[in-house]
Amino acid sequence: MIEELAHHGYRVSPGTLYPLLHGMERKGYLESRIERAGRSQRRIYKATPYGIEALAMAQDKIRELFREVVPGNSST
Repeated sequence: MIEELAHHGYRVSPGTLYPLLHGMERKGYLESRIERAGRSQRRIYKATPYGIEALAMAQDKIRELFREVVPGNSST
């Protein structure tokens, strides 16, 4: 996830990302499971139905803000 964010110009450290993920899990937006990869373990996160609904609401708010901020944009 850190690499994907970096591709989009965001520099996020594990010390920033993991507390956000844990908080989102506590609030019910994500669920996680432990997956073994050889000798190490990885925590795999997945959006819950509540998280997917919250994302859709946030996307609507962002679209609304974008239409207000960018002059002449009335698409989507």
